[in-house]
Amino acid sequence: MKSLFLSASRLLQARAFDARLRSTINLKAICLTIITILPAGIAVAQSATTGADGWVVLPVSEYTALRHAALPPDAEPALPPVEATLSRIDYDLKIDGDLASGEARLTVDVIKEGWVRLALPDGLMVREAKLDGKQVTLVTHATEKGPGAGELLLSKTGRSVLSLKIVAPVTTVAGTDILQLPVSNSAVSHATVELTRRGVDVHISGGLLLEHSESSTSSRWIANGRGSEPLTFAWRRKVDDQRASQPLRLRGAVTELVGLGEDSTQVNAEVQFEVLQGLAQEVHVQLPEQFTVNQVSGAMVADWDASARELTVNFIEPVENSARFTVTGELRLPKAGKLDVPLLRLPAAERETGGVAVEVLGAGEIKDRQANGLEEAEAGDLGQLISSRQSPSLIAFRMQPAEGKSQRSLSVDIARYTPQAVLTANVEEADYSALITADGKLLVQTRFAVRNNQRNFLKLNLPATATLWSASVAGRPIRPGRAPDGSLLLPLEKTRSGDEAPAFVVEVSYLDHTQAWNDKGRLRLSLLAVDLPISKSHLLLHHPPLFRLTAPPGISGSFRVTPYEAPESQALTRRVAAVKSTESESATQPDANTESAKQLVSKMRDVKHASTPARNLPLRVAFPHFGPSIFLKSELTSENQTPVVELDFQRDRKRGQ
Repeated sequence: MKSLFLSASRLLQARAFDARLRSTINLKAICLTIITILPAGIAVAQSATTGADGWVVLPVSEYTALRHAALPPDAEPALPPVEATLSRIDYDLKIDGDLASGEARLTVDVIKEGWVRLALPDGLMVREAKLDGKQVTLVTHATEKGPGAGELLLSKTGRSVLSLKIVAPVTTVAGTDILQLPVSNSAVSHATVELTRRGVDVHISGGLLLEHSESSTSSRWIANGRGSEPLTFAWRRKVDDQRASQPLRLRGAVTELVGLGEDSTQVNAEVQFEVLQGLAQEVHVQLPEQFTVNQVSGAMVADWDASARELTVNFIEPVENSARFTVTGELRLPKAGKLDVPLLRLPAAERETGGVAVEVLGAGEIKDRQANGLEEAEAGDLGQLISSRQSPSLIAFRMQPAEGKSQRSLSVDIARYTPQAVLTANVEEADYSALITADGKLLVQTRFAVRNNQRNFLKLNLPATATLWSASVAGRPIRPGRAPDGSLLLPLEKTRSGDEAPAFVVEVSYLDHTQAWNDKGRLRLSLLAVDLPISKSHLLLHHPPLFRLTAPPGISGSFRVTPYEAPESQALTRRVAAVKSTESESATQPDANTESAKQLVSKMRDVKHASTPARNLPLRVAFPHFGPSIFLKSELTSENQTPVVELDFQRDRKRGQ
């Protein structure tokens, strides 16, 4: 039995070994077949997919990166910059004694989802809090200095209204009661405050007072805050102002610019007044006859009304100290002949000052003037309105201090010229004298012999680096005017049309500078230009004795070097003769001159002088003729042409050593 059991077990082991052997042989055969067939299949696949689409094998990481680049995920929405904001705060308080009690309504906008924390304005003493009609509890954080500001916890998004029952203290400083309401960072703040007292003056800081009303027992104020600072109410008992019941007393100044045109006369006036007593709610200005007011402007002007002879100017609030406004208008006057200049007056002024300036617009001039209550003055002393004008035909007068109802008048005689009556003027001879130093400093005196019938001005253009020293017309020093282009204007003497115009001298002296002289070089000298043709010109140039001047070879200019010749015009030679005769008379008759001077001094003492000279005239310069010189001549210089002289200079070795 035992041997049978052993035989059976051996048989089973042999069968299992045979099965395992067969499976191993089959597996090896399959692997060998795959190894043999796979290279051939790969080669066939590569040759088959060389020119056609197929599969691409990529790692999972690269595939994921390409998919994210082609199909990016949606961006998550950005979080709001704030969780909640206080949009508006409204106060409705009633003041009784030292406390102000009432309600504060806070409009809150919650933006973030979930629980948010909102800080309440500092300084509020809250007795009760309700959110959309439901009672809530506020949270406070204790600090080292005491209880901190209150906070509200919210979880509902959107807009909510928080109602607070509050109490605010009223402080007193120097008799002034002060109520301060915090507005935190609220965009809109509004406050309605009622005081159980009347007859008070209230002042608002940190906002704007919209309404101030009083009832029989209380005062009510409505104000809006700025949002950046607390809204503060300060009030005190109203003190009756006695100035409102006092009669008005004032003094004023009227500065007026009158432009006499051919069609109409333009008037620009600046009125300034100072209140001495009372309050000025309105001011009355006396107008000339047939005067039309176009505009009244000023910082304090509320409205104005013009009647036939009076202008009434109303102010925004009663003027306590001073005010200023401008009046612009026009009227029709004769364009030529004797006429009265329109004057604006302040009849209510106890002391009236100011000034008036008159200028002729167009072709014309002022022949004569007669003033009553006015004295001739410098235009630059009468304020910006007049000093800004650069017209050479402008004449200015200052009002003598007097009452507003005093007699003042100004009449002028205007001469107009038609285009047919205007003749072309001419400079028959120009005499230039120049003195130059070795360091380049230059003094030039120009004398023109001018013939003119009815031309008003002579236009001069100095060199760019020149500075005017003096100017005179017919021996009278004058102050040149300035044209809009920067050139100088000199008024000319005129004769009647058809008469032979005698020549007179226009003299201009100026300073200039050129480059300093070395051992040798070239001098380029530019003279002034005029808007008239010049028949002939000559230049006498004095130079340093250590140098020689010669004409440059090969350069043909308008000036040529010639021997010295005296001026041919009688106007230019008459001045020299007059100077010589004056010197001889003063040398032979000193006693007569002394006696004449004494009589002149005594006569001037009896003459009443104006407080300010009429004109500050330039000083007339006597040209110094000394040193070696060179003389040059030129003919026919056209108008507005700048005469130019070029000379070569060289140091004279004999004189230099």
